[in-house]
Amino acid sequence: MALFLSTYVNKIDKKGRVSVPAPFRAALASENYQGIVVFRSNHHPALEGFSWSFMEEVGRRLDHFDLFSDSQDDLATTVFGDSMQLPFDGDGRVILPGDLMEFAGLDGSAAFVGLGRKFQIWNPKTFKKRREDAREKVSSQNLTIPREVTP
Repeated sequence: MALFLSTYVNKIDKKGRVSVPAPFRAALASENYQGIVVFRSNHHPALEGFSWSFMEEVGRRLDHFDLFSDSQDDLATTVFGDSMQLPFDGDGRVILPGDLMEFAGLDGSAAFVGLGRKFQIWNPKTFKKRREDAREKVSSQNLTIPREVTP
């Protein structure tokens, strides 16, 4: 399973093409789908990014809801109905659709932020504030990473 680390800022050209960071592409090299899947974040002015295999896992998780429940419909609509598959070109770039760029406020550069099994794509200036806020919350709430649960 892909693991995304660090933060990289890359330029976006006038056609919406942006290079996915080489370490992210390396993490995705064993995937059947050579590209990324993105959708609008429900919590931030950013795009959520995943590997294809992780999206398959999300689909399996949604199978735990009743197929015709409002909860399943709402989650599936928000995640799958809003997702875009962005294939890598020969140079490791993807084309960001205009509506997603507008949502995330991307104009000329994009910050790819590794968050473990997912990543986010931010406007670099907006992400600077988000990083500061996250650090403050971790500090003020004494947040720690939970221990691994073993069966």
